[in-house]
Amino acid sequence: MFLSGYQKTAFRRAIFHPCVPPTKLYPRTALFLLTLLNLLNYIDRSVLFAVQEMVKREFHRSDAAFGFLTSVFFIFYMCAAPFMGPLSVRFSRKAVIIAGALIWSLATLLTAFTKTYGELLIRHTLVGIGEASFVILSPTFVADMFPEEKRGRVMGVFYLAIPVGTALGYFLGGYMGPKYGWRTPFYVGAAPGVVLAFLLFFIPEPPLGQFDAKNEPPERDTIRGLVRNPAFLTATLGMAMMTFALGGLQVWMPTFLQRVHGYSVLASNLIFASSTIVNGIVASISGGWISDRLLRRTPAAHYLVSAVSLGIGVPAMCVALFTSGNVMITGIFVAEFFLLLNTGPLNAAVINAVGPHVRAMALAVNIFIFHLLGDIPSAWLIGYMSDRYSLHAAFVAPVIAIGLSSAILLYGMRFAPPLHHLNTDGIAGTQPG
Repeated sequence: MFLSGYQKTAFRRAIFHPCVPPTKLYPRTALFLLTLLNLLNYIDRSVLFAVQEMVKREFHRSDAAFGFLTSVFFIFYMCAAPFMGPLSVRFSRKAVIIAGALIWSLATLLTAFTKTYGELLIRHTLVGIGEASFVILSPTFVADMFPEEKRGRVMGVFYLAIPVGTALGYFLGGYMGPKYGWRTPFYVGAAPGVVLAFLLFFIPEPPLGQFDAKNEPPERDTIRGLVRNPAFLTATLGMAMMTFALGGLQVWMPTFLQRVHGYSVLASNLIFASSTIVNGIVASISGGWISDRLLRRTPAAHYLVSAVSLGIGVPAMCVALFTSGNVMITGIFVAEFFLLLNTGPLNAAVINAVGPHVRAMALAVNIFIFHLLGDIPSAWLIGYMSDRYSLHAAFVAPVIAIGLSSAILLYGMRFAPPLHHLNTDGIAGTQPG
């Protein structure tokens, strides 16, 4: 039986745009599922970092070549990002998120079958395309379920998946790699994404911009206005420098502990993963809660918390990189805490800096910039400096980037937009229906 164009459109809307009243949006359930998917997203990325030295011994490639793998992933990731907004309009955000989760889960499984460096490059390409859909659209999905004054802590919960997922990837690879071979962790990491994508199908999609102002100024709610939106630009550039630092550290820290300090594959991954998972949970939630509380006093709270935490992270990072033994391990824990404290506030700053109708495209631009200036060059650059000088010397670059990020966000405080749902006394008011 053939359907007319009108019938096809109606069918798509019935499947992907269920008509559910706003009171039945189940925001916490949706946040839980999306956070779990985000967790798998970052497990997938870090498993390879955990077993990188083992893969290098098999494929006989340089540090720069393995840094280039991460660069290829982010190149395709950011190039696919601008297409996700139009796709979400044609189908729905939920449909595109589900499709992307299936693509990256299957590509993760393919990693277990790679036999050459070229096949690893292809795998990173597919995963980058699949993950772009999730990272662009899921924050807009979450933002439309919660009002502005709750988005710091909500984004803290959603983005705690970054450090926690990264840490679990290190645990998974560090434990299973030496015991069962480096390919085995990828079998374990692929299946849950398929299951969660299926469960997400039953979550209704929230109305676009239901908690945002109805008449946003042009610089906040048009694509052209992004280049005249200093709140968005400073948050994005600050995030780029932070991503340069964190991206490089995530790729090379286990290798640094093994090569410079003589730790085993398992011990190095346990140290870094333990720091990342503890600080990921505590710092991500704490940062969002602190900045939401400070919003009662200043609309620049998200920028302030991020800038201060990154500033404190600079000396802590120096301790982690230029000492040894227990002092070094303590330095790693303290530095990661302050670096990850900005996770919720900084992402909330980006979300709140733009209006709902341009938010998906703004996140695509945000991702393009912070990956282009952040983890695309950092993984390769640290690898290159390691080949040319030493891995120890190469880690100076992330320290400089953290300081630049703090400075940019301090400057960006003056451009923070006012909140729409706080009254003149700074107390949350009634939300629009």
